[in-house]
Amino acid sequence: MNSMWWPPLIFVTLVALVILQSWWQTRQNRRQRARVEQDYTAALLQQQREAFAQAQAQQQALFNSMIEGVLLLDAEQKVLLVNESMRRVFNLPADVSGKSVVEILRIADLLALTDRLKKEKNFSDVELQLPGDNAPCFQVTGTLVLDRDNLVQGYLLLLHDITRLKQLENVRQEFVANVSHELRTPLSLIKGFTETLLDGAKDNPEVATPFLQKIDKHADRLIFLIEDLLTISRLESGRVSLNCQELCLAEIVQRAFDDVEARAAEKTISLENKVLETIRVWADADRLHQVLFNLVENAVKYGRQNGRVTIEFKKTAQGDPEVLVADDGVGIPPDSLERIFERFYRVDRARSRDTGGTGLGLSIVKHIVQAHGGEVRVKSDLNKGSVFYFTLPKS
Repeated sequence: MNSMWWPPLIFVTLVALVILQSWWQTRQNRRQRARVEQDYTAALLQQQREAFAQAQAQQQALFNSMIEGVLLLDAEQKVLLVNESMRRVFNLPADVSGKSVVEILRIADLLALTDRLKKEKNFSDVELQLPGDNAPCFQVTGTLVLDRDNLVQGYLLLLHDITRLKQLENVRQEFVANVSHELRTPLSLIKGFTETLLDGAKDNPEVATPFLQKIDKHADRLIFLIEDLLTISRLESGRVSLNCQELCLAEIVQRAFDDVEARAAEKTISLENKVLETIRVWADADRLHQVLFNLVENAVKYGRQNGRVTIEFKKTAQGDPEVLVADDGVGIPPDSLERIFERFYRVDRARSRDTGGTGLGLSIVKHIVQAHGGEVRVKSDLNKGSVFYFTLPKS
């Protein structure tokens, strides 16, 4: 080759090499930028996923901390969110997301609320009573979730448990009804005897005297009822202060026996004090006497003719002083044992009307014993008798 071509050839080759290197470098830079952009995008997406997961976790934690049950559904009534309160009340599995509300909650009244939301868009304080005995009751607030075009996006239900409030309301109504009945009965009798006397019977000593005696008896019944109601009120509100001191238990037992001796003699029921004179207990003397009097009076009232009422003392397995009041009367049915200490509860209302009483004695016993820090219980066999146990604080 002619030597004159070498310089241009070398120059062209060098230029080609420069262009090739520039192209390769540009390609490498482009790949590197693409990898950086991919890494950045992946990191950004990961951050967004983590932020979204954290926000969801915080949202779930917030909902789980609520006492109210929360149920969030999508437009097709599939579960988006259920908080812990809702899960616990309805015994739902851990993961119900995406499942149909009909599938997880087979409660017609609750399902009907979602249909109601379609028509009303929101409601509040709708009462929902679940089926079954002693089932919970809720106040439900509902909101229909809409988008900007008023299209349904979901349903939000908030369930507030009002079971305890309903129970308290039932107790209040029952208490008012019982008090009204207990007041009405003696007042009606007093009114009837008084009207008869005013109509002329007061001038006949043979009629006037027994009528006045009955008026006096039922007036006493009203006084006892009011006193027991005041006692229950003070005990339940904690307004009773105890003057506890070391006492001779046998003496308090004998005081209670002396107070019911005449009534026991009418039924020839023997009263046996088996407490040793050396036994000392730590209690309020007047309140302890009230407990023993109520238990003994109850035992005599429902005891059998020629029966026996016995009071003993022992120590529990934990070493707490315990007093036993036993009788050999008709006993208490098993289904009444758990309710025997309720206010106004009567095992046999017909028999209770005949024997009298306010129906508050055993409830007063329970509250006085609890005020001492003790417990009261009962064991009974039908037609064999009952034994009431109550503990006292260690001295």
